[in-house]
Amino acid sequence: MITTAIRNLLCAFVLTIVCSIAAAQTWPAKAVRIVVGYPPGGPTDLLARIVAQKLTESWGQQVLVDNRPGASGMIGAEVAVRAAPDGYTLLMVPVTYAVTPSLFPKMAYDAVKDLAPVAQVAAAPFILVVHPTLPVKTVKDLITLARSRPGQINYASASAGGMPHLAGELFNTMTDVKMVHIPYKGAAPATTDLLAGQVSLMFNNMLSAMPQVKSGRLRAIAVTSIKRSAAAPELPTIAETVPGYEASGWYAAFAPAATPRELITRLNNDMNRVMKMPDVTQRLAGDGVEAVGTTAEQFGIYLRQEIAKWGKVVKASGAKAD
Repeated sequence: MITTAIRNLLCAFVLTIVCSIAAAQTWPAKAVRIVVGYPPGGPTDLLARIVAQKLTESWGQQVLVDNRPGASGMIGAEVAVRAAPDGYTLLMVPVTYAVTPSLFPKMAYDAVKDLAPVAQVAAAPFILVVHPTLPVKTVKDLITLARSRPGQINYASASAGGMPHLAGELFNTMTDVKMVHIPYKGAAPATTDLLAGQVSLMFNNMLSAMPQVKSGRLRAIAVTSIKRSAAAPELPTIAETVPGYEASGWYAAFAPAATPRELITRLNNDMNRVMKMPDVTQRLAGDGVEAVGTTAEQFGIYLRQEIAKWGKVVKASGAKAD
């Protein structure tokens, strides 16, 4: 016999489901914002604006990018965490999102529990470039040289604790070499010193590195993704020599944790559709960025793997944030 209390609970549960489905069907009824924890003009911001434009056209509602820079993207993430879980506030982040929990143990939010994964939307490998005077042409050459000169080969990065830095530390760990990290205040001064031969190599983004490679001022050795990049298919991956190596940049969308599952599914479907549009894929490919589409569940699993992976690298290397 079903008691009145149980009957009331079942009715409340069914009503909640019906309301959630109804909300998903009528959403969006007003403007949606995509929070970006970085200044305008950077890669995360540019990707968010591409997505925002296409979703505006699709939904018939304005999708706005809200830049909240600072604290390695954490200020923007906190804005999204505190927002109402109604689908009207989203967050676009780079791979740094998976690194900050290790670099900042006392964060104001939980990177796994307080935001719901929507989708990984894009990926961009770094490219390993060396000064032409360094006598290496392959990853194997670099490993052999670095082992013969422990602590004598320097690599530059735009900042301590950033992905190009950690890409180098992962390379050190997986190949048993000891290259020395030289942090700079930005990619531009790091590249300048690399071009001048003050440092030997760098894990750089493809957009910045490829013009220098094509001019012969730098030599490209490999890309850091698990598979070759369509932007430079002639370049091997580091993983072809060092199995399992991967240090790709990626970009993903999140929503506040309690956002209804129906809205997450709708957002996931719509974002994946945007990333498959030919003009979007072509535009991104020109910058060495690959459009990616995943389910929310797939990206949630990948996120946990990335947090664990980079946590080990940070701990092993003693990396600290600037």
